[in-house]
Amino acid sequence: MKNKLYTIACGLLIAVSGGAQEVEFTEYDLDNGLHVILHQDNSAPVVTTSVMYHVGGKDRTEGRTGFAHFFEHLLFEGTKNIGRGKWFEIVSSNGGQNNANTSQDRTYYYEVFPSNNLQLGLWLESERMLHPVIDQKGIDTQQEVVKEEKRLRYDNSPYGQFLPVLGKNLFKVHPYKDPNIGYMKDLDAATLEDVIAYNKKYYVPNNAVLVVAGDINIDQTKKLIEDYFAPIPRGEEVVRNYPKEEPITQQINAKAYDANIQIPATGLAYRTPGFKERDAYVLEMISTYLSDGKSSKLYKKIVDDQKQALQVGAFSIPQEDYGMYLVFALPVGDTKLDVLINEMEEEIAKIRTELISEKDYKKLQNKFENRFVNSNSSVAGIANSLARYNMLYNDTNLINKEIEIYRSITREEIKEVADRHLKPNQRLVIDYLPKEKAKN
Repeated sequence: MKNKLYTIACGLLIAVSGGAQEVEFTEYDLDNGLHVILHQDNSAPVVTTSVMYHVGGKDRTEGRTGFAHFFEHLLFEGTKNIGRGKWFEIVSSNGGQNNANTSQDRTYYYEVFPSNNLQLGLWLESERMLHPVIDQKGIDTQQEVVKEEKRLRYDNSPYGQFLPVLGKNLFKVHPYKDPNIGYMKDLDAATLEDVIAYNKKYYVPNNAVLVVAGDINIDQTKKLIEDYFAPIPRGEEVVRNYPKEEPITQQINAKAYDANIQIPATGLAYRTPGFKERDAYVLEMISTYLSDGKSSKLYKKIVDDQKQALQVGAFSIPQEDYGMYLVFALPVGDTKLDVLINEMEEEIAKIRTELISEKDYKKLQNKFENRFVNSNSSVAGIANSLARYNMLYNDTNLINKEIEIYRSITREEIKEVADRHLKPNQRLVIDYLPKEKAKN
C-alpha cells in the first residue's frame, strides 16, 4: 500500500511540475541592443523592475580587480536627476524596496514597488544606465564601504577566506583566481579615469537585460520602456577572451589559516565545467546525493554513524566559464583531517565506480522535481531567473524547461560524470586551520 501511495504522489508531483509552473513571458530587443523581457502576473498589485548587466568580478584587468562589485555600490550614489544619497530615500518613500548583487559573471539591480509605481522603477533604472554621476567623492565614499564589507564578510568572518583560497588554487591564469570583491590595493590604485572607462564599457544597453515582472499591462509597459530606455546610446560590443586553464592532472595540496576559527576544516575541490554544460547539471545532482539532508550519504556516514564530523557538505559553485566543486568537513574532537579526506573520497569513489541505487536515484529525481515546483514562487524570483537564463544561458525558456535536463540524467551518466571530473589526480586538497591571533 505504501509503495502504491508513493507512486501516486510522485505522479501527482510530476503532473504539477509539468504544467502549473509554466512562466509566460514576452521578449524583444530595442534598437540600442537592450534585451527586454516582460512577465505579466496580475494576482497581486506589485511589480519588479530589474536590470542585469553582463559584467562581474572576472571582467577586469590585472591590477584592477573588484571593479564590478565596487560598481554595485557606486551606481547607487546618484545621477544627474537623483541627488547624492537620495536613491534609497526615493524608493522607500514610495513603498518600495531595492537591492543589488554581483557574482563573478553578472551584476543585478532590482526594485519591487506597488504596481502603480512601475514608471518610477523604470525611471530609476534608466537613470542608472543613462547618466550616473561618477566623481572622486563618490569613489572615495564607496571605497570605504567596500573595505568595511570586506572586513565584515571575509577578513573577520569565520571561514570567510575559504572560497577565495579555492579560487586562488584552482585557477592559475583565468580571472576566477581572484575574489569577486577584489583586492583593496587595486581599488585604492584606481583613478577616476579608470572608473569612468569601466562604466562606459560595461554599463550599456547592449550589455544588459531589462526585466519587468508582475502586475503590468504589456502594451503600456512597452511604451514606457521605449520612452525611458530607447534614447540611451548603444555602447561598443564587449569582447571577452580570457585565458584557458590547463587541466589539473596532479593533486594540489594547500593550507590556509584563519584567526577567526577554533575548529579546522578540510576539503576536496575540483575545477569543473561552466554552468551551461550538461555535466554541470549532473554534478549538481551528485552534490545533492552526497550531502542534501541528514539521510544523504556523507552526512549519515560521517556525522551520524561514525561521528567523525560536526558538519559535512558537497556543493557546486556555478560559474560561466568554469565551475568549482567542493566537498568539505569539520572534524569532531581529535579526528584527523586526513581521516575525513579518506572518508569523503571513499564515497566519491563509489559514485565513480558504481551505479547509485534505483531508490536513491528516484529520491534524487523527486528532490529536483520539488525544487522546480518551488523555484518560481515569487514575482521577484521569476524576474531574476528570466534575466539570468537569457543573459548567461542564451535561453530564456530554461525557466520552464530546465527540469527536463534533470529528468533526462541517468544513473549511468552520474557515474560517467563523476569519473570524468572527480578523480584524485584532478583535485585540490585544502586544510583550513586556526591561526592564533597576534596579541597586542
